[in-house]
Amino acid sequence: MKAVVIGTGPAGITAALTLRANDPTGTVSALCTEPYPPYSPAAMADHFLTGRTNTLYWKGVDVAARWGITERREAPVVAIDVDNHEVVLHDESRIGYEGLVIASGSRLHAPLEGVELPGVLDFKSLRMAEHLVAQVHHHEARSAVIVGNGLIGVELSLLLAGLGVQVTVIGRRTWVMPRILDPETAAIAEAGLRARGVQLELGVEAQAFIGGATARGVRLADGRELDADLVIAATGVKPHVEFLGSSGIVTGWGVHVDDRLRTSAPDVVAAGDVAEAADWLTGKRFVHANFPNAVGQAKIAARNLLGAGFAYDGAEAMNSLKHLGIPIVAMGTLEEPDEIVRWRANGVLRSVYLRGATITGVQLAGDITSAGLYRSLMLRRADVSAYRDLLATPTLSVADVVGHSLVGA
Repeated sequence: MKAVVIGTGPAGITAALTLRANDPTGTVSALCTEPYPPYSPAAMADHFLTGRTNTLYWKGVDVAARWGITERREAPVVAIDVDNHEVVLHDESRIGYEGLVIASGSRLHAPLEGVELPGVLDFKSLRMAEHLVAQVHHHEARSAVIVGNGLIGVELSLLLAGLGVQVTVIGRRTWVMPRILDPETAAIAEAGLRARGVQLELGVEAQAFIGGATARGVRLADGRELDADLVIAATGVKPHVEFLGSSGIVTGWGVHVDDRLRTSAPDVVAAGDVAEAADWLTGKRFVHANFPNAVGQAKIAARNLLGAGFAYDGAEAMNSLKHLGIPIVAMGTLEEPDEIVRWRANGVLRSVYLRGATITGVQLAGDITSAGLYRSLMLRRADVSAYRDLLATPTLSVADVVGHSLVGA
C-alpha cells in the first residue's frame, strides 16, 4: 500500500511504524508541520527540566531512516482531495495515497480577547516551547502568568517554577484541573503547587490578554491586571481539523470515526488527539487527548487501513501529574456516581467512584499503589461489591480480587 500519515506525534509515528511492520513492501510518507524528528509532547516538560532527550524523541531521532519512512518536515497539509486520493500541501504540491491516516493532533484553543497579540505563548508545540524556555535561559523572563488551570497549565507552571520563574496560574473554576480531579484530590495538588512557589488565582475569570506591540499581561473580570514577562495561554486544545473543510470528511469537535477508527471517507482512518471516538464508558463521541489513547488508536487504525478489521473498544480518560513531587493518577469519569469510597491518611487520598457495583473513576493522590489493578477492574466492568471495604485502601491487591472472586464462585 502507498500510505500517507498526517502528523508525526505519538499517534502519527506509531501508525507509520505499524504500517511498515505489517506491509513491508508498501511505502509510508509521514508529514509534519515542525522541523523536528517525531517527538512526544507529553515529555516536553521533562525534557526542559532535565535535558533528557530519550523520552522526548521516544522512538529515536533517526526512526524514519531506520524504518524506511519518507519523512517530510515543515510540510503543512492544507486540504485532502478524497475523490482523487491526494493530500494537498501548503506549496500546492500533491501526494497520492492508497491509504491515509489523519493524526494531525491538536492546537491551542483560546477564545479570549487579545489572544492574537504577539507574545501570547502556548506550550502545544516543541517550536513554541523552545522559544518560551529560551527566554528564561536568556534571563529575559523572570515572571509568568498562565491563563488556564488544567493539566497543561499546571504542568507548565511546575516547569517554569523549576526554572526559577515566578508563576501565577489563573483559573475560572475554584480548584485546579477540574476536568480531571475532584475538589478533594485537587486540594492536595494545590498544596504541592504552592509549596513549589506557584501562586494560584482560582475562581476568577481572565477577560483579555493586554498589551500594545506585544502582550504584557492579563486583565481579569474583577478589573485587576496582572503583568508578567511571559504571558501564556493554556485554556485548552482543539483538534487540527481546519484543513478538512472542503474534503467532505465528517467532523465535529474532532474527526468522527467509527468502531474501526474509519472516517466517513474511503481509505481514510484517524487516530490520536484529532479522533473523536466513542468513550469506553458512555459510548458517546469524545476526544480523550492522551498518550496511551493515541498509541493504542494508531495501532488499530493502521492495521485496519491494511484490512485487518479490528474493533476499537473506546477511548478512556487517564492522566497522571508529573513533577509535582506528589504522585497523582486520575482515570475514568467523575460524573454521576452512586457512591464514592475514600481512604485518607498521612497526606494520602484515594477515591474510587462507583456506579452500582462497578468502578467508573479513580483518583489517587500521594499513593498510586494498584493503579493498574483499578484500571483493569474498571475496563472489565468487574463487580467489586465483595471487597468494597478494601477498595480504596493501599493494601488492595490482585490476591484480594482473585480471592473474593473464588469465594463468590
